[in-house]
Amino acid sequence: MSQPPPDSPAVLPPIESADAGVPPVLRPHRGVMILTFSIIGLATPVLGCACCIAFIPVGMVFSILAWIMGNSDLRAMQAGAMDPAGRGLTKAGKIVGMIGVIVQLVFIVLWIILAIASIVLGTAQGM
Repeated sequence: MSQPPPDSPAVLPPIESADAGVPPVLRPHRGVMILTFSIIGLATPVLGCACCIAFIPVGMVFSILAWIMGNSDLRAMQAGAMDPAGRGLTKAGKIVGMIGVIVQLVFIVLWIILAIASIVLGTAQGM
């Protein structure tokens, strides 16, 4: 290996602009997390009916989070600020989150109807 003499100028590659050829930095997508939240939100009403009604609010929180996060991430992907590779997962998570909210609202309404019916029937039989 030969080294250039100390008095010769070093040959450096040409300096390019900092923006030339560098892709913009995109935020990573959260599609897997959004889909997981929505599946948890959809599964908890089944646990709520089988086990305890307290699972339904937990599921509602996860479903609403999936819906909101899916909306904001899809907007960010549309604007070019987020990695679009997770668009399918994000859309699926948002849709499943919406279904989870609807299913849980139906469960809550049915639970209220059953509670009222049991109170009414209980007082009618006690007379």
